[in-house]
Amino acid sequence: MFTDAQRQQATDVLEHCRRKGLLMATAESCTGGLIGALLTDISGSSDVFERGFTTYSYRSKTELLGVETSILEQHGAVSEQVVTIMAQQAMLRSKVDIAVAVSGIAGPGGAVAGKPVGTVYIGVATKQDTVVRRYQFDGDRTQVRIQTVETALTMLQDSLNRSFVYVA
Repeated sequence: MFTDAQRQQATDVLEHCRRKGLLMATAESCTGGLIGALLTDISGSSDVFERGFTTYSYRSKTELLGVETSILEQHGAVSEQVVTIMAQQAMLRSKVDIAVAVSGIAGPGGAVAGKPVGTVYIGVATKQDTVVRRYQFDGDRTQVRIQTVETALTMLQDSLNRSFVYVA
């Protein structure tokens, strides 16, 4: 289901967390749980991966992650504001050290003014900070989702390198 390179990327994130004694969570919209699926495809991931929230609808984002309806209506689900809250709340509600959140327009439909197909926001929250970035991916629905997963794992690794110093 996943490529060797994707599995290695996930393994590296899990090993990094394991070495530092960290727990992680995901909050996914456009990927529908693919990040969590890739992480849990790795044997032994349960000592690092606490849980994943698949919050595809406005209602699920509100009920599971506390994203206020007014924020969703004002900014849309595919926004820096919503992904920031998703990442922070996934971390807080799971009582973990790091969380990644994604929301985007995988296509082929769903584009709106200023947010074409392939627009994706990815955020990583730690107790120190939250980093959210906007991406514009190319390709069909599957390609956008896969690029989102790979980029989310890269952002997780970058945040782990920046926020958590390993002491031997």
